[in-house]
Amino acid sequence: MPNTARTTSGWALKLGVVTALVGLGGGVAGIAVWLALQLIQFVAFGYAFGGHLEAADAPSPLTRFVAITAAGLLTAFAWWALRRWGRPIVSVPAAVGGKRMPALATLANAGVQILAVGLGASIGKEVAPREVGAWLAQLVTARAGVSARETKILVACGAAAGLAAVYDVPLGGALFAVEVLLGELTFATALPAFVTSAVAAGVARLVIPDEVLYHVPATHLSPSLLVWAVVVGPVLGFAGVGFVKLTNRLQGIAPKGWHLLVLLPLVFAMVGLIAVPFPEVLGNGRALAVTAMNTALDDGTVIGMVPIVLLLVLGIVRTITTAATIGAGAVGGTLTPSIAIGAAFGGFLGGAWAMMWPADGPSLVSFAFIGAAAFLATTMRAPFTALVLVVEFTQQGTDILIPSLLAVSGSVAVSYVLARRRSAQMV
Repeated sequence: MPNTARTTSGWALKLGVVTALVGLGGGVAGIAVWLALQLIQFVAFGYAFGGHLEAADAPSPLTRFVAITAAGLLTAFAWWALRRWGRPIVSVPAAVGGKRMPALATLANAGVQILAVGLGASIGKEVAPREVGAWLAQLVTARAGVSARETKILVACGAAAGLAAVYDVPLGGALFAVEVLLGELTFATALPAFVTSAVAAGVARLVIPDEVLYHVPATHLSPSLLVWAVVVGPVLGFAGVGFVKLTNRLQGIAPKGWHLLVLLPLVFAMVGLIAVPFPEVLGNGRALAVTAMNTALDDGTVIGMVPIVLLLVLGIVRTITTAATIGAGAVGGTLTPSIAIGAAFGGFLGGAWAMMWPADGPSLVSFAFIGAAAFLATTMRAPFTALVLVVEFTQQGTDILIPSLLAVSGSVAVSYVLARRRSAQMV
């Protein structure tokens, strides 16, 4: 019996050390991505290190166009060469499933993604830190000799830790591991997910400034907002399903071989032209989300940064640019673009609703917040993770949770029903 106790203690200590190292790797991945992004934007736009500025914040339309056009040329050649001579890229879900991620190809692919996003590509940056975090987790677990089950959990946690580090979202990162990558909420998955994301976010704060990603006004609960949340949830669910189908279909027909060298620069240049009047389509999506959440209301009449109709236009245009970028062969995330698109649609629908039933509060922030959470919950197929991520990104209080839960429930229900209908049709 004592020998068994010592063996159990040794196993627990070993697993604890490995878990901490995976979290440390996620923090390193987040820091590396952040530093690379800051360096690219310093060279391209002259931004000082620190903060959340992106290509959309550049004041000169010519600078924005030149930067995104250069991104198209550089990344087209880089991805073409990587796919021609490099080893096949292993995605994070495949790595969680047990496939080994090639070191050089994984790091190169992540680097090209950051180059694209830093210069203004209309995609998210979150895939790169997840890939690097998962790759580092594979290195640690392979050397530690843990079981296949433990390796699967820790690789998922490593990927999520990279996300937690780069965005400073420890709870969102932990939920991403258990809800999205593992699909299993148990003690065995939750404990390492919490530890790795907490360690990663803590390590990242040593370098990355602790700042709110989306600076928005405080939200206010009202009867108008509650009713609107019930009504708008299914609408955003249909929109989210459509966005996923569009991006998946375009990704499936993305160019290969030399066609990538032609189409990718053309699409990036097209995005650059669109960004002349609409800079919000560039980069991670933060500019559009902040615009939607800061549009002002006065007795139901929009008087702020942009009218509500323009929010609809921006949401549609951002959908087109993100889908086209992915369809042209670029690699990147749709997490933060989904938040931007959902916030724009939510702001438009909320502004129209407020003209009929004025809501309490000085801005569209509540409508945009709920729209972002409901749309993201549909595109991620992860309601808990989506809501927590939007809360952490904005640091909003508990007032917004009740209408957000109602809207997310409606959007996810629509997604679930449509998925079941497709499955039944396939059978």
